[in-house]
Amino acid sequence: MIRVLIADDEPMIRAGVRAVLAVDPGLDVIAEAGNGRDAVELARRHLPDVAVLDIRMPGTDGLQAAAEIRRLAPQTGVVMLTTFGEDDYILQALGGGVAGFLIKSGEPEELIAGVRAVAAGAAYLSPVVAARVVAHLASTGAGVLGARRADAKAKVAALTARERQVLGLLKEGQSNAAIGRSLRVAEGTVKAHVSSILARLGVENRAAAAVVAHEAGADSFA
Repeated sequence: MIRVLIADDEPMIRAGVRAVLAVDPGLDVIAEAGNGRDAVELARRHLPDVAVLDIRMPGTDGLQAAAEIRRLAPQTGVVMLTTFGEDDYILQALGGGVAGFLIKSGEPEELIAGVRAVAAGAAYLSPVVAARVVAHLASTGAGVLGARRADAKAKVAALTARERQVLGLLKEGQSNAAIGRSLRVAEGTVKAHVSSILARLGVENRAAAAVVAHEAGADSFA
């Protein structure tokens, strides 16, 4: 059973998230919070497998709450719920250990998939979120975007063929265990590949690696 904490300052959003997760009998919402401060305390007390946080809440926002949860309950994976227009927050969260990003208006199946992926130790970026991040980076100017894409392509091209396969599956939100099954290798081998990929891409977590993969483009994995 995957134990989930929900935090959002809007009761209707919390109710909606709870209702979606209740469809999956393998997910159990063990606590809810209406602000980031309470979310941190509940995470410390209950040690959930996954915390689903609104990225913007009054007082202690989702970014601050995520950082505190990662510090006090490092075994808890964090999924961030966002809306359009919060791209700066998403970019900040990428550097703070957040493993999943979902749009509030997305499909219910994405929420379940994201929670399950993060609980399994994977990263999960909603395709809409990934597109928004890349588009936001593009707003810095065509020259900067071109340089970023060229840099991402070069970094991905420098990986071994096996590492590119692993990164391609990581980008899709697969866990180490799922990647191992897909490639028919031991999970420990996948973990070693992921560690090497993060180091060679110069990123700190799987979600940031997924962004690099999206920037590089699908042809980098052909």
